[in-house]
Amino acid sequence: MTAEKTDRPQVKICGLKEESTIYGMKGLPVDLIGFVFAPSKRQVTIEQAARLASAAHSVKMGGGATPRLVGVFVNPSIEVIGRVLSYVPLDIIQLHGQEKPDFCQAVKSRFCSEIWKALPAEDPAHESEAGGEVKGGPARLDAYAGIVSSVLIDTAGGGTGRTFRWELIPSYQERARRLGLRLFVAGGLTPDNVGDLLSRYRPDGLDISSGVETDGAKDIHKIAAFAERVNAQ
Repeated sequence: MTAEKTDRPQVKICGLKEESTIYGMKGLPVDLIGFVFAPSKRQVTIEQAARLASAAHSVKMGGGATPRLVGVFVNPSIEVIGRVLSYVPLDIIQLHGQEKPDFCQAVKSRFCSEIWKALPAEDPAHESEAGGEVKGGPARLDAYAGIVSSVLIDTAGGGTGRTFRWELIPSYQERARRLGLRLFVAGGLTPDNVGDLLSRYRPDGLDISSGVETDGAKDIHKIAAFAERVNAQ
């Protein structure tokens, strides 16, 4: 196994449902794991997530650290988040719906948590009729500056297994850097295409779910291949 690089993009494996997957990730260069609390085929109950969190806290990834835990929510209420946090020690709350900056701030203030905001890289509502150019997509980051620590750009809809137009990444990177935000990229990533992405762009982090699955279940061999290929860049 290759030694972990400290300057590589962070790796987040999302949508975990099995403790065995977490145990199988021991020693891999993985930084974050995500639990989905929104309606989805990858949704977990609070009880499941508590068991998964316990497993994660017993497993050291590459570099000797345990992974940070991310809870993924879509348009939740404050009460729903609070109920989850009562049982699951999340390090990060990822808001993956249409949450406005004031709601993100309310969550951050209420729970003193690190907040991530997911945004569709290509927002059809902002495309011009002539040429389909995305109007100021990265400008949406401005409203979240000082509230969230990271912005995750994804294919519209999330969890689709499809990529967006990667040529949009540099404009988001420039805006994020100027605002002091970290930029994660998601959407259609796989062990086979991540090398191409990293050779052209180098975001702060990568978020993958369906790309490391086989027949709808997390595949430890694909997780290892993805993480090692990121680490090798």
